[in-house]
Amino acid sequence: VMLPDEGTIQVNGGVGAMIELSAGFVGDLTARDNVYLISSLHGFTREQTDERFDEIMSWAGVKRFVDTPVMHFSSGMRARLAFSIVTRMEEPILLVDEVLAVGDTAFRKKCGVVIDEMLSGGRTMLLVSHNEKDLLRRCQRGIYLRREPAPVAGPIEENIELYLADDDSA
Repeated sequence: VMLPDEGTIQVNGGVGAMIELSAGFVGDLTARDNVYLISSLHGFTREQTDERFDEIMSWAGVKRFVDTPVMHFSSGMRARLAFSIVTRMEEPILLVDEVLAVGDTAFRKKCGVVIDEMLSGGRTMLLVSHNEKDLLRRCQRGIYLRREPAPVAGPIEENIELYLADDDSA
């Protein structure tokens, strides 16, 4: 989502991102309009979005607010709608920042089921989190980002141990 300072990365396929609660929503547009807008930005045709629309709205639990501008949605409603849209795009790679931490317990469990299904189906998730439980459950490898020394990549358990032992992490 930002231009890199250096380096390269090669991606074979699309990338879905949940980096922030707004998830690219346009506040003045309705939930319906935002679903079609975001889907189109990811290369979906109107017909492809039509096929997924009812499932997106149903999973998000916002069907009765379909024609309400998202600026009137609570942060939880926006998070549910964003998660539902992004996960139904079936992109092979999903970027998830700690945005799911805002949801209630039921939402987090519901998301967990979807994430587990995606991962078991061969999709890749890049998860940014401080939640050890989620990291250990869903990640095999990790990168511990810190100022000094350089970032460390390796098994998730080792990176969590480094993080917990680092005086600067608190």
